[in-house]
Amino acid sequence: MNPQTQPVVAGRTDPLDLAIILPTLNERDNLAPLVERIEGALGASGWEVLIVDDNSADGTSDEARRLSLTDSRVRVIQRIGRRGLSSAAIEGFCATAAPYVAVMDADHQHDPKLLVDMLAAVKSGEAEVAVASRFAEGASMEEWGRPDREKLSSVANFLARKLTGVELSDPMSGFFLLPAETARKLVPNLSGIGFKILLDLLATSDTPLKVKDFPMNFSARRSGESKLDRAIALDFLAGLYDKSFGRVIPTRFALFGTVGVLGIGVHMAILYAFLLVASTDFSWSQAVATFGAMTFNFWLNNFLTYRDRRLKSADKVFWGWVSFIAACSIGAFANVAVATTLHDRGLHEVLAALVGIGIGSVWNYALSSRFVWGRY
Repeated sequence: MNPQTQPVVAGRTDPLDLAIILPTLNERDNLAPLVERIEGALGASGWEVLIVDDNSADGTSDEARRLSLTDSRVRVIQRIGRRGLSSAAIEGFCATAAPYVAVMDADHQHDPKLLVDMLAAVKSGEAEVAVASRFAEGASMEEWGRPDREKLSSVANFLARKLTGVELSDPMSGFFLLPAETARKLVPNLSGIGFKILLDLLATSDTPLKVKDFPMNFSARRSGESKLDRAIALDFLAGLYDKSFGRVIPTRFALFGTVGVLGIGVHMAILYAFLLVASTDFSWSQAVATFGAMTFNFWLNNFLTYRDRRLKSADKVFWGWVSFIAACSIGAFANVAVATTLHDRGLHEVLAALVGIGIGSVWNYALSSRFVWGRY
């Protein structure tokens, strides 16, 4: 799909062809060297870098603004209260006038030299999406030094191909290029959750997009720490779930509910520990079990469900936990009151506890999403 017009920006000698979107989180020291590498690959004009920063604590957005003072090709969006690579890419798609957009990491693991051939392939119509692949013939991940991630990515790729119907070697790649018009047409139906925006794009398109792989030498990070962790597997499964069932049950609520199911196990363990070992009455045991399960749920939701908004510093974790307990207090009160009433009327303690848990779950999700991870 070839755009009809190419905007000319004042001060540029060539029309603006390509916007390179860099979702960032604590990448301050990587920006200037990466802009130099991009210029070395693409030349002095015809492109812009759009840094979409998730309010990094290391001053990444300030560094981006410093660069833009002397380089009009560098722009920055500093996001407050919003996080995640996918949503950052979406904001970048909608914030540029360039007819083509690329998404790549700012950590120097992706080689900007590939942009030349990727852009040429999409411009010529040879491909609708150009993907820098870690698994195509000729690619290498030797410098990465993470064989565990290689194995995980291989399994994820197999499942992703089943979902998208697109045959390519690396649908989980974070480095790709496509027409901006194509991206913006898909934006209203994208989930914007987590890190795998390419999977989201390919699975959202009504017709399979024509994709071409470009073998990539996937390098080690230049500076800083990776934004990914062991929860990447859950992030990937969330993407698959969203595209399969997300219209029926919101993905984040499904994750929240999954954590809640695990919390039921914790709840029951504490409940019976107090009933059988401590010999306390049911009302007191249910109250302690509820508090214990809430604490467990906060920890796991912070690690998994809200990974893109994770609270990390000690003070934010503490106040987030306090807010989570407070936000869930009414649900917890209803939980204990309903469960106790049902138990006193003869319902088995397991069924009574489950009913109480169900009453509080929806309330807990609604308030914690807004006042815990939406605030801190």
